[in-house]
Parts: sequence; structure tokens; C-alpha cells
Amino acid sequence: MQNQDKRHRPRPRRHFFTLIEIMIVIVIMGLMAGLVGPRVISRLQEAKKKTAQTQIKLLGNAVKDYYMDMDEYPKRLDDLIQSPGGDKWDGPYLDPAKIPKTPWGGEYQYSTGGKAKGQEFEISCEGPDGTKYSSRD
Repeated sequence: MQNQDKRHRPRPRRHFFTLIEIMIVIVIMGLMAGLVGPRVISRLQEAKKKTAQTQIKLLGNAVKDYYMDMDEYPKRLDDLIQSPGGDKWDGPYLDPAKIPKTPWGGEYQYSTGGKAKGQEFEISCEGPDGTKYSSRD
């Protein structure tokens, strides 16, 4: 008799999502992504710009520290992490001892301007849209 009761009991109904419910969720998620996505991307680009400006200042300070020890500006940024020779060098001037990449994966450009130009050195990089970020800014 117990076997008969088990056979005749109605099975509990499984609740599945209907196609319409799934479509509504997908549409809502698409709308949210369309509204939030551009804001997130613009914030990310702004953060990369600020990172570039901060790294340029950090490199500029390291160049100034190098100048105080060596009485001349480095010929290249690598001189901040590897001794160009001489006993005055007290580096590395960056911690960690590594020249950072730009937030866009490129290299920072370094040049010495000389006193005639009124500027001792310049550190710069270019963003993906062609905008130049520089230690002169």
C-alpha cells in the first residue's frame, strides 16, 4: 500500500523561468550596462591620466635627487636605476628600482633641455588620443 501511495502522490512542481522572464532580465541588464558602462570607462581614462601625471612627478623627483648627488642630470632614465659610473652615484633613485611604463603601456620620454631653454629636463608621455602629458604642466 505504501508503494501505491508513492505512485499516486503528485510530484512537486518545478518552477522554471519562462522565456519572457529571462528576456526581461536580459533587457534590464542591457539597459544598466548602457547607462553605467560609459561612466565607468570615462572614470578609468581619468584615473589613467592622473596616474601618468603622478608618475611624471615621481620620475622628476628622482631626477632631481640624482642631480643633487651627481651634479649633473642623467643622460637617460635608466641612469636612475643603474649607475652610469663614478663614485657619487647613490641610487637606485626609484623604489622599486624599475622605470614604470605609462598607464597605456608605453615608455616615458626624457630629455635634457639645457639652461638656455630655461628648463633643465622634461619627462613626458603621450596618451592614446595624442594628448601629451609633461613635467612642464
